[in-house]
Amino acid sequence: MLTKIKRHKLFLLLFKTIFTVVGLFPKNKRLMVFESFHGKQYSDSPRAIYEYMQKHHPNYKLVWSIDKNSVKLFESFDVPYVRRFTLKWFFTKPRAQFWINNVRLPKWMPKPRGTVYLQTWHGTPLKKLGLDIEEVHMPGTSTNIYRNNIINESNSWTCLVSPNSYSSEIFKRAFKFNGEIIESGYPRNDILYNAEPSQVQEIKEKVGISGNKKVILYAPTWRDDDFYKVGQYKFTFQFELDKMKERFGDEFVLLTRMHYLVAESFDFRAHGDFIKDVSSYPDIAELYLVSDILITDYSSVFFDYANLNRPVIFYMYDLEVYRDRLRGFYFDIEKDAPGPIVENEEELFDAIEYASKNGHASPESFEKFCNRFCYLEDGKATKRVVETLLIR
Repeated sequence: MLTKIKRHKLFLLLFKTIFTVVGLFPKNKRLMVFESFHGKQYSDSPRAIYEYMQKHHPNYKLVWSIDKNSVKLFESFDVPYVRRFTLKWFFTKPRAQFWINNVRLPKWMPKPRGTVYLQTWHGTPLKKLGLDIEEVHMPGTSTNIYRNNIINESNSWTCLVSPNSYSSEIFKRAFKFNGEIIESGYPRNDILYNAEPSQVQEIKEKVGISGNKKVILYAPTWRDDDFYKVGQYKFTFQFELDKMKERFGDEFVLLTRMHYLVAESFDFRAHGDFIKDVSSYPDIAELYLVSDILITDYSSVFFDYANLNRPVIFYMYDLEVYRDRLRGFYFDIEKDAPGPIVENEEELFDAIEYASKNGHASPESFEKFCNRFCYLEDGKATKRVVETLLIR
């Protein structure tokens, strides 16, 4: 009920009015406000930038804008925060000189004049996005409304981070963005190059992985047309967990990482220690570090995971529907994927077996993929982004 009240037009108008008025106050030139996935995570490129700023620019005040349900998470990291849409938040965010965010903001929220808004985004695009989507199938919107919202949002961005030239060209068109693109690699991927072995071991212990087990990370995306309501999407496993456990349980642990928009709550207790739900784990980059094989579908996670030079398997059981009706792709994934594409359980299990014994199905295809998409990644992307940001 409270959520419905807050979303009422009168309340949104009130929010916009307060935000606009406070945004006219003098800026705090040393204040940065960070947000990741609508304030629900301490993760991604905003986290990488925050931790870099902490270490190298301690004279800045750094604050996270967070969802009310994420307080315990941020307190566990001892991170300074302000809850979204509280009175304190309304007198903090509009006065910040810098906003660092990785998804779109509420459409009622105006960017004050003089605020530097760094949009880091959250992935290299395989599936079409923004204005490139010909027909939107998401709940609670239409194609025209969705496109207008994209344009209104991107007009407020000062800078947009891009991981490579391929993404830069797509971002310009799909977001209709004419501002500055920082083509730097993704800050969130620096950890994949800089992590120490002791750090990887700590992550394994936190997740509960015994030292002798290999790890499969399953990280699928969401389907636009399979949902409960706006912002809450369904997901159903398309392989039998019991069969996977029977075949691989002695050698592997399966980590399942659902997209943040997927609303399902899975109970895996019947499968013992073979499967662990890590959907709420703070940062997926740490899960990459402890994984030996990645299984995904149309998620952009494989672009990031490729930096580790480990096998990727694409479980695309609904490839034809996703490609031809829901989204469409920017390149021929069937030709250029850095790993095998499988469409049923038997093929999936055989691909896992092969990857476990032999590594990449096609080392040449994998190398070609990395040369196209990962060439900027070197563990120093955050430094490049921050240096560009602070001279503005």
